[in-house]
This record gives sequence, C-alpha cells and structure tokens, in this order.
Amino acid sequence: MESLPGLMFLTLTILLMFGFPVAFTLLGTALFFGLYGFGWDFFHLLPLRIWGVITNFTLIAVPLFVFMGVMLERSGIAEELLETMALLFGRIRGGLAVSVVVVGALLGASTGIVGATVVTMGLLSLPTMLRRGYQPELATGTISASGTLGQIIPPSIVLVLLGDIIGVSVGDLFVGAAIPGLLLVVLYIFYLLVVARIKPAWAPLIPQEEWREILEAGLFRRLAKALIPPLVLMVSVLGSIFAGIASPTEAAAVGATGAMVLAAAYRKFSLEILVQVMQTTTRLTCMVFIILVGAGAFGLVFRGLGGDHWVRNILTHIPYGKWGVLFICMSIVFIIGFFLDFIEITFIHIPVLAPIMKAMGFDPLWFAILFAVNLQTSFMTPPFGFSLFYLKGVAPPEITTGHIYRGIIPFVVLQLLSLLILVFFPTLATWLPHKLLR
Repeated sequence: MESLPGLMFLTLTILLMFGFPVAFTLLGTALFFGLYGFGWDFFHLLPLRIWGVITNFTLIAVPLFVFMGVMLERSGIAEELLETMALLFGRIRGGLAVSVVVVGALLGASTGIVGATVVTMGLLSLPTMLRRGYQPELATGTISASGTLGQIIPPSIVLVLLGDIIGVSVGDLFVGAAIPGLLLVVLYIFYLLVVARIKPAWAPLIPQEEWREILEAGLFRRLAKALIPPLVLMVSVLGSIFAGIASPTEAAAVGATGAMVLAAAYRKFSLEILVQVMQTTTRLTCMVFIILVGAGAFGLVFRGLGGDHWVRNILTHIPYGKWGVLFICMSIVFIIGFFLDFIEITFIHIPVLAPIMKAMGFDPLWFAILFAVNLQTSFMTPPFGFSLFYLKGVAPPEITTGHIYRGIIPFVVLQLLSLLILVFFPTLATWLPHKLLR
C-alpha cells in the first residue's frame, strides 16, 4: 500500500508520454487505483469531489475570459494595435520588436489567449520584420515570447486556476501578478534595445522617407484610435477588481460584454461571429473542465493513498531546508513544461507541490505567482512549446523550426531571470495586493 502513490504517479507519467488524452488518463488512472485501494466505497466519494469542482463559482470566470479573448480576436483590435504600435516605435533601433512586446502585453491584458495572440502577431508582424531586415531568430523569439505574456499579465486563466487550486483569492493574484508581468515586459524590451545597439544589422531602422510619410498620414490620431478601446476594456475589467467593486468572476462578465461592444464598434459583430465565438468558447471550456474533473479524481485517490506524505517524505530529505524544496519544486515544473501543457501541469502537479510549499511556511500568494511565471515558460520550451507550434504554423516557408528554437533561448533565460528576481524580492508579488486590497 505504501508504494501505491509512487506507482500511480509513474503509471500516469508513462501513459501521458505514450500520447493518451490527458483527461481520460487522469480519470482512468484514478478509477483503477481508487478501486484497488478503497474498493467500491470509492464511488461514494468521487461524485462529491466532482460536484464540488463543477459548482465552484470562481471557475465561472474561465469561460467568460475565454469568450472575451476569442471575441476580441475577431474584432480586429489586435491587427490595428500591431500596425499602429509598429509605427510609433519605428524610429528607435529595434523599435519594431519593442512594439511587438508592447502589443503582446496589451493583448495579454485584454484577451489572455496565447494561441490567438501568437498567431495574430505571427501573421501580421513576422513578414514585416523579415522584410525590414530583422534577424529571423530575433523576430521569431520576440513574437513567441510576447504572445505568452497573457499567461502572467492579468486577467489570466492560469491565475484563475492557480487561485482555486492553491486556495488564494483570484483578485489578490491578479493584483500580485501586475508587477511581475511588467517586470517581464521591461526585461524583454531592455534585451531588445541592447541587442539592437550591439548588433545593428539584426534590427534596422525604418527609412527616414517612409517615417515622414507616416507622420503626414496622421500617426497620433491613428494611435488614439488603436489604443483607447483596449485600454478602456483593461480598466473596466482590472480596475473593477483592483478597486474592490467586482469579483474576478463578475469582472469577467464585464469583459465579455465589453468585448462584444468593441466588436460592434469595429463593425465585426454579427450572429455568425457570435455563434463561432460561442462554439470555440464551449470547446475550450469543456477541455479545461474535463481535465479539471480528471485531476480532481486523481488528487482524491492520490491523497487518500497517502501520496502527500510520500512526496513530503522525499522532499524533506532534500538539503538546504525549505529553499532546497523551493528549488526542486520550481525545477520540476520547469522540466515538465518541456513535455506537458500548462493546464495539465496546473491540474496534475500543482495540487501535489502547493501543500508542501505551504507547509514549509512560504506565502501562498507569492509562490502562486512563482508558479505562474514558471508555467509561462512551458509555452516556449521545445519539443512541445505550444507558442512555437502556433508560430511555425503561420510563419513564411523560409522560417525553419531551428530559427524558432534558437530565437526563444534568450527569452526563456529572461523568464528564469525574472523568476530568480521574484525569489530574492518577494515583495514584488506581495506589496501591491497588501497595499490595495487590505
């Protein structure tokens, strides 16, 4: 019986590596080991756990934020933002890459959907960057990294799920993730400006003649038109949470409504678009919730078999005390990110690691933000980095997988650097929530 938790975890890992669907692997493993460990009484416990997951009010924010993101993707707001911000930073060396980072941050705060952001920026900005002479690795790395900013900049679906699993207020997480998200944006921009200064041929300037034509066409009027709609939506969603007017779930409803208003303002709203958005939202939400149900069943059996004690016994023998445990936990999440999606890691590994870190005396709000930053790297680490797949799917033929893989290396290093900064300066994640929400 003492070896069952380890055997259960090993079975799950092997099945996932063979490519079996995550949700059914989780549920099937839980059913097999639950019946073996508890007998038929297991089926008295399982419905209660599933009912608790499905009736969780906080998780209503997931479909609402997904709806908001998909609707904004169809509204044309991303296209307008990219084109306008590229013009704004055009006369700075590396300015086109900087504009991609800024737009990635704005879209992350507006939609939070990595796939939509990477695909949109890949289609619109990658050909432009290559045409202007940008190094392929720099261009692809910038787009891949910027598209993942929506995973840490609120409102983020990852933060909603982490808050529910770890037991931290989602509002606190949204506020706490604001500074770490901005830190990543600053690190990206600083890196791009330094590279453009050291290697000018990698990031050429817009020619003076073209810049003069842009100014004559009314740059600042176009800038206001492109920036005001997403800023209004960000203020309405995040401002209502930060001010304590609305819960994250209520703010998500405001965001979903605002996205429809923006789509109508851009003259992209129709019954056909609404049906498409609702279908996409339903598919994504069903995927999240069926994995959540499987993870809930897996967690019930794993803990019932003494899995928590098994993992804790292993981690307590790690040298350097709780800091050694923190290092191991973050290393596990980072390495697993090479092979699994962030949703799978969130539902499978975080429920096991989070209670251990809480028992070690770490602030749950702080390590939830650490997990969120760490999970962001899973989108950019080969071989299964989804951001890399999205970009490769829309990249011109001359862009190879090697270009994309080499391009993301500096940005993964920057993400790990931001993780290290948060470890040494935890107040970056905790100061703002304590200031605004206490």
